[in-house]
Amino acid sequence: MMMNGFGSSSPSTDIDAKEVIHVEILKKRQSSASNADLENALLHHLTRDGNVVTDATLTEEVLPVELRCHIISVRIIKDDTTFNDYKHVNCSKAELQFHTYSLEDSGPDTEELPGTEDDHQEPIPAATQWLLPSTDFHNLWDNLIFDSDIKNELLSYVSTALMFSDCGINPNIISWNRVVLLHGPPGTGKTSLCRALAHQLSIRLGHRYSYAQLIEINSHSLFSKWFSESGKLVQRLFSRLQEMADDPSCLVCVLVDEVESLARSRCSESASSEPGDAVRVVNALLTQLDHIKRSPHAYLWKIFLIC
Repeated sequence: MMMNGFGSSSPSTDIDAKEVIHVEILKKRQSSASNADLENALLHHLTRDGNVVTDATLTEEVLPVELRCHIISVRIIKDDTTFNDYKHVNCSKAELQFHTYSLEDSGPDTEELPGTEDDHQEPIPAATQWLLPSTDFHNLWDNLIFDSDIKNELLSYVSTALMFSDCGINPNIISWNRVVLLHGPPGTGKTSLCRALAHQLSIRLGHRYSYAQLIEINSHSLFSKWFSESGKLVQRLFSRLQEMADDPSCLVCVLVDEVESLARSRCSESASSEPGDAVRVVNALLTQLDHIKRSPHAYLWKIFLIC
């Protein structure tokens, strides 16, 4: 599997820089403890020996007794731009970043678009929607193994884009592609990686957004049997996505799966191998992608588009 649209960042060479260690705390939904209290207690527990053990998962049984009624598990992961492969990091050289979250167990919902008069006003199921982090994708990120470092490259890409946004970088001076395209043979994990990435982002960016959503577009449902209606369905769907992105407290992750069924090559039209309505769908899709890339929400990464 390959990806287009970005490059990976280089590891820091500053000898005084600290190694970033992510501490992901899976909190029990019934817990009444504040995130700050849990994080402070864990900070004391993890650094009590002067070293932090990384690449580890602490289950409820090995946690201090006072934390067991609040925490299910704790994952300790070094950032991808680390200096060495040692699992023990001296506390004086470590920067711990805590991410406390609970899993949503409501399952997926269906995002429907209003039907047309030709469809007798019946709603059209256009996408599947999850609140994140979700039990449906728990542990999916860890269980995906690739022959390249694509997972860390994706996280690094998002981190770099957020840094550009925070620094107010002018996109006309430093431009970066806000659309990520994963491509490869069927069954290589593209869809699973997109879902897992959205899940992981909802955890890592929990301090920036109150909640997150994954919208998985059903490409096939955007084709209408009525001439010229398919392009209108694409426009309606992206208008709905823009409404979701208007909420500054929400991280919206959009997955367009099997996009090839929606965006066939326009060159084939000249060979009469593609109906005119399908070309309208391609044009509508490209136009909406351009609108998202130009919108302030895409620049501030309130919407993260994955194709």
